[in-house]
Amino acid sequence: MTVSFYLKLYLLTIPIFFLVDMIWLGSLAKKFYGDNVGHLLSEKVNWKAALVFYFMYIVGILFYSVVPSLENGDWQKAFLLGSTFGFFTYATYDLTNLATLKNWSVKVVIVDIVWGIILCGTVAAISFQMAKWLL
Repeated sequence: MTVSFYLKLYLLTIPIFFLVDMIWLGSLAKKFYGDNVGHLLSEKVNWKAALVFYFMYIVGILFYSVVPSLENGDWQKAFLLGSTFGFFTYATYDLTNLATLKNWSVKVVIVDIVWGIILCGTVAAISFQMAKWLL
């Protein structure tokens, strides 16, 4: 696989990740987060920081779940590795917040970790299918 392949895969994965995460953050869970951690949220999103995070995080999904799964051609492996990546990264974030921030909700920890599992597993599986198409 070439650098061109990885770049195309990355560029195809970006909108998938954004679409899935924005549906969650922008509509499905907006009230949930507002009710549970709204007191901690900034009035304005720091889009520069958010975009740096998203672009780096997508590299993580590709590196730790999609690329290793291409070796045996198994989308289920991509989903499992992506879900595991989501579990560990979201658990790190949420449990650190629970340990260090006042009034961080245990309910948010649980919901957010489950969301990380679903998001990363889904994006990894879809990205895997796009990779197979590119090959």
